[in-house]
Amino acid sequence: MHIADFTFYTFAIILVTAALFVVVARNPVHSVLWLILCFIQAAGFFVLLGAEFVAFLLVIVYVGAVAVLFLFVVMMLDVDFAELKAEMAKYVPLAGLIGVVLMMQLVLAFGTWEFSDGVEARLASPTPPLDEVHNTQALGLLLYDQYFLLFQLSGLILLVAMIGAILLTLRHRQDIKRQDVVAQMMRDPAKAMELKDVKPGQGL
Repeated sequence: MHIADFTFYTFAIILVTAALFVVVARNPVHSVLWLILCFIQAAGFFVLLGAEFVAFLLVIVYVGAVAVLFLFVVMMLDVDFAELKAEMAKYVPLAGLIGVVLMMQLVLAFGTWEFSDGVEARLASPTPPLDEVHNTQALGLLLYDQYFLLFQLSGLILLVAMIGAILLTLRHRQDIKRQDVVAQMMRDPAKAMELKDVKPGQGL
């Protein structure tokens, strides 16, 4: 077995195992740590493909920012996970049915899977030759030229998802003082201020 094949299977086994522990871990902090291991192994796949920029981007953005943010949120939120899991147990039959349907769809998809012409050449050289164009430049040309509309659409979907998450988790508390911007802009200076004529030697 070649060293590249051994490295690939090592990354694959660790990635699948870590992904399994992300789902089955009882402690949510441990799940996030297993998720970080998944990201690192996926970065190793990109290094094997010759896309070092994407690998470093995956480590910096997902491990250094997103996963750490997940870890802070899980550790700071006071969530009763026992009660949450008890509520989730009611939906196990429905989740199992959905899983069976998805598995059947995957079986049907892989049953009719056909490789395109020239796939061996593309797998042998997944990135363009470095003497012609660097892989980072090739990635930029691919994203911002050939798939520009899909790239912008994915950013729009992420923006909508972020706004939806904010709206779903927003809770208006009544016991705290909030800023009313409209009331501040529409206030009448004559009613908002009161002038006092303080005589010399007389206090307020």
